[in-house]
Amino acid sequence: QVQLVESGGGLVQTGGSLRPSCAASSKDTFSTKAMGWFRQAPGNEREFVAGINRYRFTDYSDSVKGRFTISRDNAQNSGYLLMNSLKPEGTAVYYCSTKNAHWRAADALTPGQMNYWGQGTQVTVSS
Repeated sequence: QVQLVESGGGLVQTGGSLRPSCAASSKDTFSTKAMGWFRQAPGNEREFVAGINRYRFTDYSDSVKGRFTISRDNAQNSGYLLMNSLKPEGTAVYYCSTKNAHWRAADALTPGQMNYWGQGTQVTVSS
């Protein structure tokens, strides 16, 4: 079992930055798991934002590429999503998740593939 807890969301103006964090409870296995960030806006399906595998290869959705950076600190059992140049369409609940099986960063990462989820953190971008 892995428990994930997100923090660091909030309200920011267009063009601003936030850096949500994800703390994992299972230190022994966290380093072996792929980690993803997804988001869900009201009325929309949960969508992929960014992913990082155990070898620190990363992938991003086209909508955030060049503005967001995913990272992980296995010693701290944590993951991060640095979000720069935020836009109002980025308003959503952001979830971190982990995947037990290996994930190649060249492959798609979908919500159905993930094994554990955090409770989410709200990000609101005002125009």
